Amino acid sequence: MLLSPMGFSLTNKRLILSMLSLIIQLIILSFSTLTTSQSTSCRISCGNIQIKYPFGIDDGCGSAYYRHILVCSDSQKLELRTPSGTYPVRNLSYDDPHIVVTDPFMWACEDGENFRPTRPFSLDTSTRFKLSQQNEYMFFNCSEDNVIIQPKPMFCEHYPERCDSSCDSASYLCRHLPSCSFSLTSSSCCSYYPKATESLRLMLKYCTSYASVYWRNVGAPQPYDQVPEYGIRVDFDIPVTTRCLQCQDLLKGSGTCGFDTETQRFMCLCKDGNSTTHCKDHDIERHNRRVHVIAGTVTGISAAGAIGIGAGIWYLKKVRTKAPVTCGVQSNENRLF
Repeated sequence: MLLSPMGFSLTNKRLILSMLSLIIQLIILSFSTLTTSQSTSCRISCGNIQIKYPFGIDDGCGSAYYRHILVCSDSQKLELRTPSGTYPVRNLSYDDPHIVVTDPFMWACEDGENFRPTRPFSLDTSTRFKLSQQNEYMFFNCSEDNVIIQPKPMFCEHYPERCDSSCDSASYLCRHLPSCSFSLTSSSCCSYYPKATESLRLMLKYCTSYASVYWRNVGAPQPYDQVPEYGIRVDFDIPVTTRCLQCQDLLKGSGTCGFDTETQRFMCLCKDGNSTTHCKDHDIERHNRRVHVIAGTVTGISAAGAIGIGAGIWYLKKVRTKAPVTCGVQSNENRLF
């Protein structure tokens, strides 16, 4: 067997070099996996509804203010999470920022006068959501002992200080139920806009059921610029920050605005990694640091690479402990690499 001056065979040297080559390949593969995961984790649609800032359906995408608010089901149906439940999203607009959801518990035309048990819709007040003033609510079979049911113009004229607390029994919606070819003959109906979730909850405590109608803008000349449709319109704010605008700037790398899932601080998500500013920033965070952002992103080097590194270090130590002393002299014949 041919031995080198250090006391081990050339075969062992080749084995060490092969192990190190394998480790390097594993590290490169790990970084490649990280980059691919990073650049493809933020989905941009759910079904036929576009998802973009400030929302995200993958954790770490969009604004932290709306974290875990929207959910994309396995059947590609977008849903809104609120304290009162999860509601299907019918429409999502970014130009006129609002979401329209449907409440499967509220009254529908096909129910007629067969009212079902219902529950009040509510929003998380810690988010930047609010009920739109374009909503109008119809309540059915309310107790007149507990709810002021009066034609609103007449009542407001006589009791202006109590006008906001009345439920309008002569409203246009009660007289012209949207999309319904019939009228409720034996059930009372009144229209009321609750200014708070608690008001809606109290109304449903004394009324059999409710239906929400929002006035959709159609762009026609007034007074025909809005049409009533069933649903609940929820308005939202779009947090605009300088860092997000820089991140999205085409000249600065065209990144995606996101956030760190542990600290919830802003992150610009780029193809090559994450940055605290924009994608062409020279200080972009490389994947040799621990990256917390975005669910599903691989963290650290692969297990196989770690095992390989550990095995290589152990083997080198073992060989070096058996190697003869060369008095510190290193030549091309006794060097390892």
